[in-house]
Amino acid sequence: MSAAPARVVLVGPAHPYKGGGARHTTELAHRLHGLGHPTAVESWRAQYPSVLYPGVQTVEAPEGDPYPGTRRGLAWYRPDGWWRTGRRLAREADLVVLTLFSPVQVPAYLGILAGLRSARSRPPRTVALCHNVLPHERRAVDVSLVRALLRRVDGVLTHSPEQASLAEGLRPAGADRPAVAEMPPHLPDTGGAAAPPPGERRHLLFLGIVRPYKGVDVLLRALAAGAPADVTLTVAGEFWGGTGEAAALAERLGIADRVRLRDGYVPAEELPGLYASADAVVLPYRTATASQNVWLAHEHGLPVIATRAGTLAGHVREGVDGLLCEPGDVDGLARTLREFYAPGEPERLRAGVRPVDAEPYWREYTGRLLEA
Repeated sequence: MSAAPARVVLVGPAHPYKGGGARHTTELAHRLHGLGHPTAVESWRAQYPSVLYPGVQTVEAPEGDPYPGTRRGLAWYRPDGWWRTGRRLAREADLVVLTLFSPVQVPAYLGILAGLRSARSRPPRTVALCHNVLPHERRAVDVSLVRALLRRVDGVLTHSPEQASLAEGLRPAGADRPAVAEMPPHLPDTGGAAAPPPGERRHLLFLGIVRPYKGVDVLLRALAAGAPADVTLTVAGEFWGGTGEAAALAERLGIADRVRLRDGYVPAEELPGLYASADAVVLPYRTATASQNVWLAHEHGLPVIATRAGTLAGHVREGVDGLLCEPGDVDGLARTLREFYAPGEPERLRAGVRPVDAEPYWREYTGRLLEA
């Protein structure tokens, strides 16, 4: 970690933008400020064109403590503002962190970098903080955009060795190797999670944006093939493209009466009720980078049934607070659902659940970021 305080600017989403990205940027700003580093957040008033993000992008109530040093001037449709922001940050920052969630952000980041380098003073160091180096469902232009960004920054921070390897392949020869730090907990404020009442609900929960890589189709097939006939499922979150495909699949599988599709972003105040209604959270991801969903379930006292995709398996103590299976394996997930509902097993796994201790993760994370 730097010996002297560094003036840090995080460029990324913050309230009123919703979801884990905004919470992560905000919590990181609070943590860096708490370590003595003067920190600001350069956020967006318009992050994506609506045609590229069909869901609701913002929320009214913040999902945690907003960071007071937050500016909201960036807009996807104002390239001149990107360059001017870079020019200003060249005077204000020692370190500029560009938080990458999607290649759609890259043109704005290239504009900011151009502004930084146009200043007469020595530009600050720049780090690309990659939540996803490349999208799970990617296009050729995504690779070109991210390569253009990663070749122009001084350092890169990723959330897993696999993501670091992917980023390294997009960096110029001789560049510093990407740093790795596990993404720390940044959970929404749900007003305090009460312990779930005893007994089985015979109900499972999937929570989050529904996209093909999340494997909801695998879960529906496994529910039909392996779970006891009285077990039901709620799929809660924004459906990318609507619920029609999932509803049709549930109908074909003969489980439509056992599946509730709750379309739309789930605000923090609704989370305790959803968790209290379930025996476990199921995460049937085909691929994953980093996710808060295991920790969020454990925070609400629920065990997790997950695949060994990305970092998910590292957050589940198999046979203690959850069960694991292989990604994309309908039969394997069906067997795991049967194992979970063996007599007494839901209660036993629930008894092993412990909330995550966030502090060690954040100490490691902020240190790696400042070193990058």
